[in-house]
Formats: sequence, structure tokens, C-alpha cells
Amino acid sequence: MDSKQAVGLAVKLPFNTQEEFINSYGQNISRGGIYLRSKALKPPGTTIKLDIKLQSGEMLLHATTVVAWVTGTKGQGVSGMGLKFVKLDEASQKFIDSLAATVPHAQIDEPPLPKNVGPADSAADAVPPIAPLAVPTSATPAPVAAAAVAPSVMPAPLPSGRVLVAGSSQQVSAPAFEVPKEEPKRTGPIIGIDLGTTNSCAAFVKAGRPQVLNSREGYNTVPSILALNARGKLVVGHPAKGQMLTNPRLTVYGAKRLVGRAFDSPVVQQIKDRFHYEVCAAENGDAAVRLGDKVYTLQQVAALILREVKDIAQVQIGEPVSRAVITVPAYYNDNQRQAVRESGRLAGLYVERIVNEPTAAALAYGYGRKLSQRVMVYDLGGGTFDASVLELNDNVYEVLATGGDTFLGGLDFDNAIVAYLLEDFEKKNGSKFQGDRVAMQRITDAAERAKCILSERTETRLHVPFITMIDNKPLDLDVVLTREKLIELTGALVDRTIKVCQEVLDARKLKPSDVNEVILVGGQSRFPLVHERIQAYFKKPAAKSVHPDEAVAVGASILANSLLKNEGVLLIDVLPMAIGVGVPGGRFRPIIERNSALPTKKDHVHATTRDDQHELEVTVFQGDNPYAQDNEYLGTVKLSDLPKGPKGSVIVKLSFEVTNECLLKVTAREQSTGKEVSVVLSTRDTPAEVKKKLEEDGAPESKPATEAVAVPSAGAVRSAEKKSGGFFNWLRGLFS
Repeated sequence: MDSKQAVGLAVKLPFNTQEEFINSYGQNISRGGIYLRSKALKPPGTTIKLDIKLQSGEMLLHATTVVAWVTGTKGQGVSGMGLKFVKLDEASQKFIDSLAATVPHAQIDEPPLPKNVGPADSAADAVPPIAPLAVPTSATPAPVAAAAVAPSVMPAPLPSGRVLVAGSSQQVSAPAFEVPKEEPKRTGPIIGIDLGTTNSCAAFVKAGRPQVLNSREGYNTVPSILALNARGKLVVGHPAKGQMLTNPRLTVYGAKRLVGRAFDSPVVQQIKDRFHYEVCAAENGDAAVRLGDKVYTLQQVAALILREVKDIAQVQIGEPVSRAVITVPAYYNDNQRQAVRESGRLAGLYVERIVNEPTAAALAYGYGRKLSQRVMVYDLGGGTFDASVLELNDNVYEVLATGGDTFLGGLDFDNAIVAYLLEDFEKKNGSKFQGDRVAMQRITDAAERAKCILSERTETRLHVPFITMIDNKPLDLDVVLTREKLIELTGALVDRTIKVCQEVLDARKLKPSDVNEVILVGGQSRFPLVHERIQAYFKKPAAKSVHPDEAVAVGASILANSLLKNEGVLLIDVLPMAIGVGVPGGRFRPIIERNSALPTKKDHVHATTRDDQHELEVTVFQGDNPYAQDNEYLGTVKLSDLPKGPKGSVIVKLSFEVTNECLLKVTAREQSTGKEVSVVLSTRDTPAEVKKKLEEDGAPESKPATEAVAVPSAGAVRSAEKKSGGFFNWLRGLFS
């Protein structure tokens, strides 16, 4: 057969949706073409009419292609073909454009060559002319049974080594979302997980070396995105990111900023409308999201991302995974840390340790190098910023001071660009932008891509066609953005990070010259202006020995391996924000000061303020503001069944204990009888109710004491309350 004669090829793949196809096969398709594994090859230059269908029979791709190159010739590698797109029908073109807009590798104009299939051969005589294709050969391909092409054509092996066979029942499905019926087991390997705002990353130590675990698509990170697709199914990671442009209302991103916060808190109320999806209140008053007709807590959203990471790890490690070390921003408060622990449990993971992200990055930097240095970890990620100064002495990592901002990250840089683009649009068209959520998401996506491009180039064009209609005329957004303008738009954000670094150093009376190395972590730290400001402030360039996207996960895996083998690493962390109580007049009294070395424990004595008072309430906050209502409300400690007596005669001693993970435990004892009393830490009061209580006369004053006590912790009581109450059952119902 002449290589110029068109060949018909129909492939039916075992996927129900476009998202599943991208999730499992996306690494083999680009804007320029597709790679198909095939036992029967056609020579380069052969025209192939290609139909790719989903399991339901729905057409996914209808294209005219040409064989650009083949693999597996001369006994080298996997047998397959790189098919270059020549012509696509309208629906196929839209699918490819959407893929290219969201998956970085798909933007190339050639068929992608998978890493594990061997070299490509584009010679015209690479395939003997007698080699037939086991498919119909008419110019217009007729539908064929999947079984007929399954032996001949199949997707390339996945990064994990699995192969998806076209037409078979084997497929990679979305993660299961049910709540584990029992607590995760503390057996088997321990992985390290960086649960990020924008992307999450996992690593595992094998044969003494940390290895980053790739996503299903072959990337080193998994997008921290959850979406409800058109079929009413929850999808996670790259498939979810793939629908951000087309269905932003049902796509949850950046949820890490809100986890562990009350819906009525000023912080949530201030930023909830910045997201394209709906932020609402959960049954317990926490911030949650609405997808379709269901409300999901942010713990559940994080759990689904962790579940995806866990499933990936199990495939690549080759055994069940039920244990993890999970990282959090150093500036996370107790509620947020507890929420991450709960997310891990919902994902079927026993969380062996919560560790601060800068500390994990320092582990990745220093482990095995026997260093004696003072380092500053500058961690600017997608949604949060942390700065920590540490002393490294061989395998001892001591945090001296830490600070940060949980609302400063790459998303804020994107928002600054978007605000400028909308302002430019208004100037050019004389009217404010009136587009819908989809158009706004397209602009946001273009802003993010431009920001990344300007880390390498000095200018780029942002062209987003047909974003709105004015006077029945379709309008584009078309702006040339320079690096100089980007610096003007975002310079203040970088300055805020340098100010935090200064505050961290001041906390220990250190100067920039006292820091031996500056370690940059987080995707946004790649921004050239960050490097310039760091060098100007510290008088030295930043270290380049760690990968900004992988360092935190690698450090977490090193700690995980150390815990598993009970050897190697000693971490000494500090409390990022003070913990204290509310006192009359709405003031905040710190009990444990910021930057206290962990673990730590402090006791305070409280006395009754009324005769025969049977209950005492103490409001607990975390933060550095002198006014209680401006700090993070952690809960109300309610001490019931107090003995009768004149006011001031009944003394209750509260002990505040913070673990090395910055998790708070509260214990209590009534002093006159030595009787232990029940402690319930409730977080269901609204900020307004808390403020009212603080302003009431008779609110308990506090004075320090030193005697230790040992009674059930507030965290344990709160956990027991949830397990026995309707809230816990309701939580289960969402995943069932």
C-alpha cells in the first residue's frame, strides 16, 4: 500500500469522560498530535483518519493525521506511532485547545514522545511497506469493535508502569470518596506530603534516597483542585484543572486558605467572593463549598486531594499506604492544623506528624550534609508565605523564629495582574468588564501564564478573545505585558515578604548578615524580582540546591523515613503565634508567647466571679493582636459542675500544652477538692457572640501558675463529642 493513501483507524478507550481520558492518558497528547502504542506500524508520512471514542461510544477526537515518527523499530523500545494533527473537526479542536490551555506540556506543536517508549524514528523506510494495520483501511473510517483494535493499538504505559489497553475493562477511575470505616492503620511505609494551595507533591525514601512520586500524568505535582464534572462526578487533580476554564463555578481551587476557619470570621467574609465557586457555611459553622446540591467541608476537599496522592503513592511504591507526614504553613493556627489532621484521617491516612513547610524545606537542604549553618527559609507558594530562620547542626534542625502571612502568595500576584487587565480593558472600551465567570477564569488563567512567561522573558502578549459583548459587539482582551510593568504591579507584594523576613530576624535580634544561606521554596519564589530583593536585603544570592516545588515534600519524606526507622533527625520548632485567653474589655492575654520553643506547657489559674457559680467559660485565641476579636478564635473552654462556694473561692487551673506539631491541648482541674472536671472545647460560637461574652462584666481574669495537671485534653473531649454527635454522622453522609 502507498504510504500516501489514507488509512482509517478507530480506537475505543476505556474512559467514561474527557476528564478520565486526560487523567490517565494526557501525557500522550498535545496541541500538535498524539502518541498511540501499536503493534502494527505505518511508515512516517502515512495519512491516517483517526477516530478516538470514549467507552460510551461518544466521539472524543475526529482528526486527519499523518505519521510523524514511529517507535519500537529495530527492536528498540515500545512499538508505537506519533500522529501529527493535520485537521480536526470543531468539537475536537475545542477539546485540544482546552487541553493546551491547562496542561503545560500539551502546548507543543508536535506529537509528544513519552519518556519510556524509546527513540523516535522519522525515516521514510523505518517500517517495511508490507506491515499491515489491523484496522479498516477505507478513506472514511467505519466504527470498529474495540476488541478488533485492542491487540494493535493502545495508549503508552503510564508513569507507574501500568498499561491501559484500549477496549479492556481496566481503567483508572477517580478516587473513591467514602469515609474509611475504621481508623487508618499504623503499618507499612510512611510518605511525605506537601499539601499545597495550588499544587500538592509527595515523596518517599527508597534505598536511602528521597524520590518524588509522579502524578498519573507524569508530573511531579498534583493540582490541588476538586471539581464536579458534567456527569455529576467528583474529579481531582489535572482532570479538575481541565474544567477550570469551562466550569469555574463547580471547580474548587485555593481552598487551603480557608480550611479550619469559621464561615462568619472576618477573614472568610472578606475573601469569599474572590473565588469563582460558592463558599458557604457548613453545619458546624466552618467555611465550606457548595458543588451542585451538596456542601463539602474544606476538610473533605483536602481529603480528596490527599486520597489522590495516596492512591498514586500506592501504585508507585507497590504496597498499601496508610501513613503520612503532612506539611502545613508555619503560620497556620491550631484550628487549621487540626483540620489538616482530620483531612488525613478522612483520606485513610494516619498522620504521623504535622511539620511546618519551612522546616521541611530546611531538611531537604541540609540532610546528610553535616552542616553547621544559620539559614533563612523563604517560602512563597501559591497561597501562603512563610519565613523561618533555623540553626542547622548536623542532624539537629532548630527553628529560632518564624513568621508569615496566610493570605500572601502566587494567587495575589495573579489577582494584581487581573486587576490591571480589567483596568486596561475599561480604558480601551469605555466600559467596565461585564463578562461571566467563565470569561473571568479565562482572564485569570491568561494572567497566570503571563506571570510565568515573564520569569523567562521581558514581555509577553495576553490575548483572550471574545470575553464579553458591548453594544452587540464581541470584544477581546489584548494587552502586551512587560516584566517592568509586572514589577510595578507586584513589587509591593514582594516588599511584604521582605518585611516578614525582617520581623523574623528582629524576633531573635539577628541581622541579615547573620544568615549564612537563604533557601527559596514555592513556585512564586522563581519570580526574578524575588531574587533581586533577596540579594539586596541579605547581600548574597539565594541558594539553588533545592527544587522549589519539591523541597517541602522531600523534606517531609526524610522526616517520615526518620520516624519509620527511629533514627536520624531532631526537629526543634517554635510556636508561630501566641496562644492566650480573652479578658474583660475584649483584651487578649497571651499565655504561651510567640516563638516559644516546642513542645511547651504553661498553666493559668482562674477563679469564680459569682457566688455558687457552677460553670466557668474561658475563650481561647491565637494571634499577636492585643484585642481578642482580632485574633483567631480557637474555642471556648467550658468547665461545668463546679462546687458551690463564695466568688473567688473555687479555683480552676487550666494547663495549655502545645505539642511539637503546634497542636494545642487543654487540661483542667478544680483545686479545692482536687476533683477533675470535664473540659469541652467548643468552636460553634460566632465572632459576635464571643465579642459579647468578652465585654460582659465578670469575664474571668487570669494569673500565672506553675503546677502541672493531668486530665483529659480538650482535643480528646472535642473529638469524642464529634464522634458521638450528629455532626460526625453528617460528615460521613457527605462521602457516602
